[in-house]
Amino acid sequence: MADLSPDAVSRPAPHGPSHAAPGPAPRSGWRARWLTVAALGAPGLCFIVLGYEGRRVAQLLTLLLPLLLWLRMPLRTPVGIMVRRWLVTLGILMFVLDGAARTYLLSSYQAAPDSTLVLSAMANTNLRESLEYAAQSWRGLALFGLVLAAVAAWVWQVSGRLEQAPAAGPGRKRSLMEYAVLVLIGILLLLSAAAYANKPWRRLHPVLFWPHWVDSTEKLRKGWANQDAVRNEALERAQAAAPVVLREGPSTVVLVLTDSINRDNFSLYGYGRKTTPGLQQHQRQLGAQMQVLRNAWSVDAATLPAIGNLFSFGMPEADDAQHLLAMARVAGYKVWWISNHDDVAIEQQHARHADVLQMINREPGRSSMSLDGEMLDEFHTALQAPAQRKFIVVHMQGAHPHYSLRFPKGHNPFDDADDAVDAAMTQQGRPVWVRELRQNYDAALLYHDSVVSELLRLSREAAKPKAYTGWMYLSDHGQEVGHVGNHVGHSPGTAAGYRIPAIVWQSHTAAPIPADFAQRPFRADWAAWTLADLLGVQWHGQQAQRNVLHADYRWQAPHMPQLGAQITSFTD
Repeated sequence: MADLSPDAVSRPAPHGPSHAAPGPAPRSGWRARWLTVAALGAPGLCFIVLGYEGRRVAQLLTLLLPLLLWLRMPLRTPVGIMVRRWLVTLGILMFVLDGAARTYLLSSYQAAPDSTLVLSAMANTNLRESLEYAAQSWRGLALFGLVLAAVAAWVWQVSGRLEQAPAAGPGRKRSLMEYAVLVLIGILLLLSAAAYANKPWRRLHPVLFWPHWVDSTEKLRKGWANQDAVRNEALERAQAAAPVVLREGPSTVVLVLTDSINRDNFSLYGYGRKTTPGLQQHQRQLGAQMQVLRNAWSVDAATLPAIGNLFSFGMPEADDAQHLLAMARVAGYKVWWISNHDDVAIEQQHARHADVLQMINREPGRSSMSLDGEMLDEFHTALQAPAQRKFIVVHMQGAHPHYSLRFPKGHNPFDDADDAVDAAMTQQGRPVWVRELRQNYDAALLYHDSVVSELLRLSREAAKPKAYTGWMYLSDHGQEVGHVGNHVGHSPGTAAGYRIPAIVWQSHTAAPIPADFAQRPFRADWAAWTLADLLGVQWHGQQAQRNVLHADYRWQAPHMPQLGAQITSFTD
C-alpha cells in the first residue's frame, strides 16, 4: 500500500534518482489550523464579552491576539510544542478567569473589580470572612469550577492538535492565500504591539491588572491601619469650625445605626409579617413624638461608603470635610461608640473618634454569632454615666448575612411559614432557597426589633424631666431578599439595596415638627445634619436645607445611575 503521509510525499522516492526534484509539498492544512486557533480563542472571547462592555472588548481581544497568533508560528521540536501548549492553556485560562470575575462582580454588585466598592470590601475582608463567603456561595463556585475545568480540558485538547509543523519542500512557491494570511498576521501583530505600547490598554491585561489590584487593596488596608493622623486632622478641623451647643441643660443623644435592614420587611412600614411589634408598641404609646420617615433611602449599598458618607455630612471627599463625632466632642459632648462589629476599617475611621469605645464582638466575619442584645448592658451603663452631655452611638449587626446567626437559635416563627408573604413569593417564582432565606431574614428582623425597642425603652426611661433626650435609628443600607429577583444579599443594582428604615424620637422639641415630616424623602448621607440638630450643635457653615427636621429642608434626589430607571421617585 502506498505511503501517503506528508513526510512520504515530501521525500524523494526510494528508487528514484537522488537528484530528482521533490513533489509539491502540501499546504499543511492551513484552514484546519486557523479553525483550531479560532476554537482556542473562543473561550477567551466568550468571557471577555461577558466581563467587559463596549470598546473594552476590542482592547482585551487585541491583548489576547499574540497568544493566539503564536499558534501559527511553525515549531519543529517536541519541547517547543509542549512549552507552547502549556503557556497557551494557562494564558487563555487567565483571560477566562478575569472575565469570569468581572462578570460575577458586574452581575452581583454592578461594579468593576477596581471600583471603590470592591476595593473597600476586599481591603476590609480577612481570610476567615473569605472562606465563609465561599461556603455561602458554594453552589456558584462549584459550577464555575466545573466550567473552568471544562475550558482547561478543551484548550489543552485542542492545542494538542497543533502538531509539529511540516517543512516546506525546497522550491515550493507560496500560494496567494498563504501570502494573504501572512499579511493578515503582520497587521494583527502591529495592532497588538500598539495595544501593548498603550498604557491604559496594557494595564487591562490580566497578568498586569490583578497583581496591581492586589497591591491597591493592600495599600488601602495599610492606610486604614494607621488613622491617628487622619483623626487628629478631623479634630483640628472641628476646632476651627468652633461648634457650640445652643441647648441649655443636660442632653443625651442616641444614634442606633444598624446594618442591612430593608424597611419593606418592617411591619411598621406595612409588611405582611409581624416583624416589628416592639416598635409599633412604642409608636402607639408615643404618638407624634415618634416620627417614622416613610421614604428613607441610603445612597450606598455597602457598609463602608454608607457610614463614611453619614459621619462626614455627605461630603467625605471635601478638603474641609467634618466628622460628626469630632464636632460633637469639640462642642462638649462625651462620645460613646458601642459596637457589635469587629471591623478594623470602621473602628479606625469612625469608632476611635469616641471617648469611650466598647467593641462587644471580637469574632470577625459573617459567621460571628454575637447577638446585638449583648450590647444592652453597655448601653445602659452609658446612659447612667455622669456626664452633662452624652452622644451614644450603637452600631448593630442588624440583619447582616448570615441571617440565621442574627437571632437566637430556635427563635424563627416564620420557619416553613405558609402565609401571604410566602404565597406571594411562590407566585413570583421564587425558589425554595430564596423563600427560606426570606424567612430567616424576617426572623432576624423580629429579634432586631426586640433589641431596638429595648434601646428606645431604656432611652425613654433614662430621660429626666428637665433634660433633653434625642434618639435616631437608621440602617446603613438595605438588602435584597427576593424582592425583585432570585438574588439575596447586598444589591447595588436594585432599589431594595437602598431602602432603609429611619425613626426619630425626642423627649421634647423647641420647635414644632413640620407637618409633612413623616412623608419627607430622607437620605442617609444627610443624616449628620439632622443629628447635629438633635445634638443642638451649631457652627458657621451649617446647612439647614439638609436637616430633615428643619422648616427649610429642601430635598435633592441623589444621583444613582447604577439603578437606571428603577427609581423614578423617592416617595412611595
